[in-house]
Amino acid sequence: MNTTDKILVIGATGNIGRHLVPLLDEAGVPVRALTRDPSRAGLPGGVEAVRGDLTDPESVEKALHGVSSVFLLWPSFSAAGAEPVVEAIARHARRVVYVSAFSVRDGVDAAQNGVWGQIEELVRRSGVEWTFLRAGGFATNTLNWAEQIRSGGVVRAPYAGAARSLIHEADIAAVAFRALTEDGHAGRSHVLTGPEIVTQADQVRIIGEVIGRPLRFDEQPREEARAEMIAAWGDPATVDGALDHWASIVAEPEPVTTTVEEVTGRPARTFRAWAHDHAADFR
Repeated sequence: MNTTDKILVIGATGNIGRHLVPLLDEAGVPVRALTRDPSRAGLPGGVEAVRGDLTDPESVEKALHGVSSVFLLWPSFSAAGAEPVVEAIARHARRVVYVSAFSVRDGVDAAQNGVWGQIEELVRRSGVEWTFLRAGGFATNTLNWAEQIRSGGVVRAPYAGAARSLIHEADIAAVAFRALTEDGHAGRSHVLTGPEIVTQADQVRIIGEVIGRPLRFDEQPREEARAEMIAAWGDPATVDGALDHWASIVAEPEPVTTTVEEVTGRPARTFRAWAHDHAADFR
């Protein structure tokens, strides 16, 4: 990549974007950050922040002028509205790095792979050079427990024994940086996980050790959890898929890959390292 080429980061103020934008900026890569409110973005001074929203393809089109590569994170559980956004990207950029999910399987109908597979298919069909970051569970999702931990020290959630290979958002950003700025990633699907298996109960224990408080995991019945998740997420099919997955990995843990180290040259961060980085959120 020519370091004068401009990269548009969609999701610049999100968990991954907050790590990716400074990496690009510090490397001298021109960055344009798409955000709903540039005045509140809080991005590095050298970064061009522009107003835009994925629900408004015209605003995305404007942000794409002069851009050669795009980092794409789709924030919805539905692919509705994604096609015009991908089409706009293809009219301007030659490279897309898309954050997908490690549940996506090649050789099956895109609909079977959920929203992530559907957007992968849109990107493939668009004709741009693509790299998919098929990430495992985000460690940041455990921030959903923060209020329970702060208020009572007990996390009530389903499947204490669900054995996960959660990934630090900074590691996804580090791989995205390489895919956006180096050759050799086009047409590749990088499967990204953390470096270890940690059950949900042990995640709570580790957070407690890091913040210096004894914490307890209280296993919640599935139907109770389902009702709460539908109220929060709004999509019963997505909720059932998540619960089914957590149930399955009690006996068969999630996979662990070494892709982060292979791409970046450094091992993926542990869950304990993530907890240290986010300790203030749980105190």
